[in-house]
Amino acid sequence: MRRVDLGARPDWEKKAEEAGFAFHHIGGELYWDESAAYAFTLEEIETGLEAPAEELHGMCGEAADWIIRSEELMRKLCIPEAHWDLVAESWRQGEPELYGRMDFSFDGSGPAKLLEYNADTPTTLYETSGFQWHWLEDMIAADRLPEGADQFNGLHEALVARIGEIFEQGTEIHFAAFEDAVEDYATVETIGWAAREAGMGAHFTDMRQIGITETGQFADSEDRVIGTLFKLYPWEDMLRDDFAEAIASARCRILEPAWKAVISNKGILPVLWQLFPGHPNLLPAVFADQDASDLGDTVVEKPIFSREGAGVRIRGGVSEESSDTTYDDHPKILQAYAPLPRFGEDHTVCGVWLIGTEAQGLGLREDRSRITQDTSRFRPHYIEP
Repeated sequence: MRRVDLGARPDWEKKAEEAGFAFHHIGGELYWDESAAYAFTLEEIETGLEAPAEELHGMCGEAADWIIRSEELMRKLCIPEAHWDLVAESWRQGEPELYGRMDFSFDGSGPAKLLEYNADTPTTLYETSGFQWHWLEDMIAADRLPEGADQFNGLHEALVARIGEIFEQGTEIHFAAFEDAVEDYATVETIGWAAREAGMGAHFTDMRQIGITETGQFADSEDRVIGTLFKLYPWEDMLRDDFAEAIASARCRILEPAWKAVISNKGILPVLWQLFPGHPNLLPAVFADQDASDLGDTVVEKPIFSREGAGVRIRGGVSEESSDTTYDDHPKILQAYAPLPRFGEDHTVCGVWLIGTEAQGLGLREDRSRITQDTSRFRPHYIEP
């Protein structure tokens, strides 16, 4: 694994605009940064990232089963007691999952260390699956990468196949996000296009426009009943919303399924460590009210509900914290510190995408901070021939 200064395509911004990639800059700062790219060997991808991600996903299933059977753990993960049956039934019925992203600290040499599993509402999907692939094709065509260079990126094809496995042909699917959140919209649009290719109907609706009919079903702004819903809206919020009581009886199939409320919760990290102590791809972790003496001199504090580094604090030999305090009131977990690999002044995280149970793609983000945030730059990658 190395960072290679390849230089950007001269017309990359024009191509981004033409592709509808409107958030290549965020807050006036560069988000998509192709001035350099990461090179991997096939061994680093297959053995270092792909295989561990798939194994860890299976372990998360074992942890979920244990948590759902434990009232104590359901409380520690702050799953509202009124909805324990909804979550448990979703798990017992084996409601299918679509996607997720595991974030790792990995430098190509030692075992990848799981930092967290974004199993419910991960973003960066479009730039990983689409624009990154077009970059690779352009770089090969321009002789700036050799013939035979590849990319860990089967995301689009895997999404099409997985959607075809989950739903019957012709199923009408509503895709919901907040329309003014451009990255969220890009994510649901990417999945929506895959759904259409798989033979489904796809309709976008703003989360705020979903209502409830007189018969207790969900409906969009045009009063169309929602029978199948993909929502880019976290379960921890859904289960606390005014319409939470309507979910169980709404006769609506929801992706991601309700059991992802457990998998996506950072409280799963100490449970994983308890179930699989010493696993090479796990970091020691405990709940904040437990003994943390085995975590080492430097510890990372994370709210059980948080996104894009919000509320994360590194304490001890290294000290740094997120400026976003949105989730500070939530319970915390403590995790041993695994420094991200540093390239120049940048700290790099590897995000491995899973479609169903299979690892299908990789996206890398960089930040001057040790804490990856929503404004961290996205870098493309390639596999050396």
